[in-house]
Amino acid sequence: MELLIIAYACKSACARKVIAVVPYLPYSTQTKRRKRGPITSKLVAKMLCSSGINHLITLDLHSKEIQGFFDVPVDNLRASPFLTKYIETYIADYRNAVIVARNPGVVPRATSYAERLRLPLVVIHGEERDESDNTDGRNSPPLDQPVSEKSKTTQVGLELLPMMIPKAKPPLTLVGDVNSRIAIIIDDIIDDVSKFVTAAELLHERGAYKIFVIATHGLLSLDAPRLLEESRIDEVVVTNTVPHELQKMQCHKIRTVDISPLLAEAIRRIYNDESMSYLFMNVPKDD
Repeated sequence: MELLIIAYACKSACARKVIAVVPYLPYSTQTKRRKRGPITSKLVAKMLCSSGINHLITLDLHSKEIQGFFDVPVDNLRASPFLTKYIETYIADYRNAVIVARNPGVVPRATSYAERLRLPLVVIHGEERDESDNTDGRNSPPLDQPVSEKSKTTQVGLELLPMMIPKAKPPLTLVGDVNSRIAIIIDDIIDDVSKFVTAAELLHERGAYKIFVIATHGLLSLDAPRLLEESRIDEVVVTNTVPHELQKMQCHKIRTVDISPLLAEAIRRIYNDESMSYLFMNVPKDD
């Protein structure tokens, strides 16, 4: 909200151009309608554009299609060059590592890392379904709650519709060999760490002797530091797009990669009317 107010104040003061630098775009994971919920990222885009912003600089959007929600230019920068450099510099014997995609949806991003580092790719299938998907949301209010007479009349014939019962998902399956290797799990956001912890357990069972998690945005909410501290994960590497000093005090496994030089260079190029293409050199399109 503060960003919207500041942008609107600049617009009201006749600023020639208002550029927003938002390293982590909130609600960027909510790009699809789930049941009867909203597409929140579209709402955020409309609010930013309405406030007077003419240009947005952000980093590693969860879905590149979010750029289509904006009516202004969006520069979606990549943190992967900084993270791959960290892997090459600080992970000893990284040549004996494998890149792990925690689910099939992360395969394009993980593949780009694997190709640049020239490492094999491993994929985990069968990620557990969110508990909120166990109901289809058709009944409002739920059937175990009192229903008014007016509501009953609107539900005539509803029993003829097939109920949307989720199929049971298979157990986690690892496609690839991690025995006696270093496993590097790649993702863009690490917030709820329970699925990362489960993946680490599977990798450890299959013989991985060291496990790293590499992500751009380290939200690490709720009890994430405690879960990471107690898990098989040896190190979590994130950038400073989101402040997490408190989490680092609670978990010694968290490491931070500074991406401020990337944002500073982007701002300098825009200010001097220089091309932004240089910042996307050697970055695969699937990254």
